[in-house]
Amino acid sequence: MEDGLVSIITSSYNSEQYIARLIESVIAQTYTNWELLITDDCSTDNSRDVIMEYVNKDKRIKLFIQDKNVGAGITRNESIKHAKGRYIAFCDDDDWWLPEKLQVQLDYMAKNNISVCYSSYYTCDEEANVTGIVVAFKRISYRHMLLDDSIGFLTCIYDTKTIGKVYMPSLRRRQDWAYKIELLKRAKEAHGLLQPLAFYSIRKGSLSHNKFSLVKFNLRVYKEVLGYSAVRAWLVFLFAFFPCYVLKKLRLRIINM
Repeated sequence: MEDGLVSIITSSYNSEQYIARLIESVIAQTYTNWELLITDDCSTDNSRDVIMEYVNKDKRIKLFIQDKNVGAGITRNESIKHAKGRYIAFCDDDDWWLPEKLQVQLDYMAKNNISVCYSSYYTCDEEANVTGIVVAFKRISYRHMLLDDSIGFLTCIYDTKTIGKVYMPSLRRRQDWAYKIELLKRAKEAHGLLQPLAFYSIRKGSLSHNKFSLVKFNLRVYKEVLGYSAVRAWLVFLFAFFPCYVLKKLRLRIINM
């Protein structure tokens, strides 16, 4: 792994309308020692053509193409497999970063000897209008992550030198939460920055937009990734995860009033 290099992991699927925005936000980073590894999950639009225009202009940008549609988790793993950086960061195809994102987080990690870092971020609608802010907790432990997914994946960055390179489980949904659970299992805790450093796009009809449809995938994380029995998975979800989720929503509503 190249010390100081940041490998940015992106899964792309039918993203021709917004992938350029993400790429431009990476190119605009004040920290320039990065590689952007985009894996396309068999898009049926012109996503790959848009990405290739940037690949041909900037050698730090690389495109990999899946043979068949396999979902975001396995698609991200293809990019992770090719990652050469000491640090690994994530940004989905419809999200984007502020220019100082990497520099601020890397400075904080180096100064405080941090293995996993995240930050606050803005939420946006489909027209890129800011609709709110998600304020990061100062610290999140492994136990906290088991009960509440409180790290915006688009802000997450970790140090492979201290916790190793981590791959995603092959779940179609909630694989990002399962991934962060594994990161926290290794690092014990993650540290957050109050400064918002990214923009999270909420699109109607997206997988993450329909929270109720994700219930069964939350249970699958508990059962298939953590090895809980079906009874234990339901008990933890109903009496721990769900109350934490409700409290988190109330907190965000108060913050964004």
